[in-house]
Amino acid sequence: MNLSELDSRLVALREKAKEVRDPTAADETLEYILRLVETRKPQKILEIGAAEGLTSCAMLLCSDAQLTAIECDAARAARAREHFRLFGLEQRAALCEGDAAEILPMLEGGYDLIFLDGPKVQYRKYLPDCKRLLKRGGVLLSDDILLFGWVRGEPPKKRRMLVEHIREYLRLLESDAELQTEILELGEGLAVSIRL
Repeated sequence: MNLSELDSRLVALREKAKEVRDPTAADETLEYILRLVETRKPQKILEIGAAEGLTSCAMLLCSDAQLTAIECDAARAARAREHFRLFGLEQRAALCEGDAAEILPMLEGGYDLIFLDGPKVQYRKYLPDCKRLLKRGGVLLSDDILLFGWVRGEPPKKRRMLVEHIREYLRLLESDAELQTEILELGEGLAVSIRL
């Protein structure tokens, strides 16, 4: 599915979110995700760091999946719920409001697709639960892992710790014998990890 095929209301909401710098997946990243959803036909999706739920809505609109979304910001979580209602998706979308580090251990597995787009410094902490929750053959997508080119280059002084966290996360992904990982230069970088 191309973005042009998405519901025009969702496209408008994504544009509005970008204008106010509210987090939403880059266009090319979302197109990749939607193609993946269409070809793999996941039944169970998890999004960590759902923001206003726009990426969740897009994934649900092009699939029959059930989706669990995690968002810690109360205002964004409220907007995500509104968006699920707007698109008639509330029966297939469960929103968990709170810290993903506390919510993930309580979830049961069997996810076909996990989209990780929360706080980058927490990616390493989330990885064991993401692996536990992901089915064999399932896909873990980790967004923004090249971060303005800083991860493979020289980050600004104020961003060095953040970049080091992401570099460590990438080392964990790439050295994990249970995951087959490819780094795509989409948006700010997308790691695609298949659970073997």
